[in-house]
Amino acid sequence: MAAASYFLAIDIGNTHTVLGVYAGAKLISDWRISSATSRTEDETALLLLQFLQQEGIKAQRVESVGISSVVPNLTDAFVRVGKRYFHRDPVVIGSNLDLGIKIFYDDPSAVGADRLCNAVAGFTKYGGPLIIVDFGTATTYDLVDREGNYLGGVIAPGIETSAADLHRRAAKLPNVELRLPEHVAGTNTTESMRSGILFGAIDATEGMVQRLQRELLRLAGKKGQVIATGGFSHFVAKNTKVIEAVEPTLVLDGVRLICHRLGSRSRRQT
Repeated sequence: MAAASYFLAIDIGNTHTVLGVYAGAKLISDWRISSATSRTEDETALLLLQFLQQEGIKAQRVESVGISSVVPNLTDAFVRVGKRYFHRDPVVIGSNLDLGIKIFYDDPSAVGADRLCNAVAGFTKYGGPLIIVDFGTATTYDLVDREGNYLGGVIAPGIETSAADLHRRAAKLPNVELRLPEHVAGTNTTESMRSGILFGAIDATEGMVQRLQRELLRLAGKKGQVIATGGFSHFVAKNTKVIEAVEPTLVLDGVRLICHRLGSRSRRQT
């Protein structure tokens, strides 16, 4: 019996990088590390190899590597890791590839790879139309039509980004732990900030989804399902009725689907 082969998906965000290993269409395991530009390629490779070792996966069994990245410096570093340690040419997701969808954006190359992966994976699983909300360093809202085409979207400050910026810009406001307060009206500075940041984010999500549903009616003739992903997706979904499903690994799934479309294996380095 032939030994199992695996696909390594890498989602490089501004704050965190998520690594996932697939056997066929099944995500076996995933890990989250900081998107530290100070980490050397050897250190990055060591982390990757240790994660794989925990799952009993040898590097030579990784037959393909795909990367979604919004951090160019880290993109290059992970490509070099893929070539040196896995002897593969990683596929770097971008609008220049055959994604199987049309991108209705003034400059398609300006759309983040993560947003394209979300669109492909969301449509594959749920069909369309869709509103996909990704709660990361930025909170992004993306529209997908009935045919799976990318219609554009919205970029807003992420929840943690808003909290950190408020602390940084206001001398007397502390850096607070982000947990929902019992009451909307706080009786101290910390509770007031938590309320403003978190209830504000929930209300912003609901308001933006309402606006985008009207936009989908205009563009696609039908309202869409609302899918959430990203670090705060579970939190927001628990506190609003507008989110219909949470898909924590949507970007990784999109990386796998796109790479599978382009060809199941990266070219082995010689």
